Amino acid sequence: MNQFFKDSLYVSQDITQRKAMGTVVIKFTARQNGSVSKIVVYYADDAILVQPVIDALRKTNRKWIISGNEKAHDFIIPFVFTFNPPDAAGADLQKTVYDNYRNRNPILSKDQVPLDETTLLPPVSVNYDLP
Repeated sequence: MNQFFKDSLYVSQDITQRKAMGTVVIKFTARQNGSVSKIVVYYADDAILVQPVIDALRKTNRKWIISGNEKAHDFIIPFVFTFNPPDAAGADLQKTVYDNYRNRNPILSKDQVPLDETTLLPPVSVNYDLP
């Protein structure tokens, strides 16, 4: 699963230019036929990180295997974005990272989050190289 997401998740040029970092937590439902439905963003450090995750998750449609006696099963999966740091971090890099942190647009849950019978999957680490 981790390898699939590493191969399938496209980090946009906007993300790399802003040097965006953070976590996205997604909940989705897998149906008996393996299809993905009900994608919900529970948390995101920055909204810019969400779309690549949803796009990669949609590529997994009809790939999820659940128990034969279940009609649907919910999964929660965290994605952690970070960039591969250069050997020497200059003032420009520090300023860009600080500016991105200051101007980020987080997505937060304002109420309790019902989990029912949900499986928490291991986090997917997304490391990208700077331009």
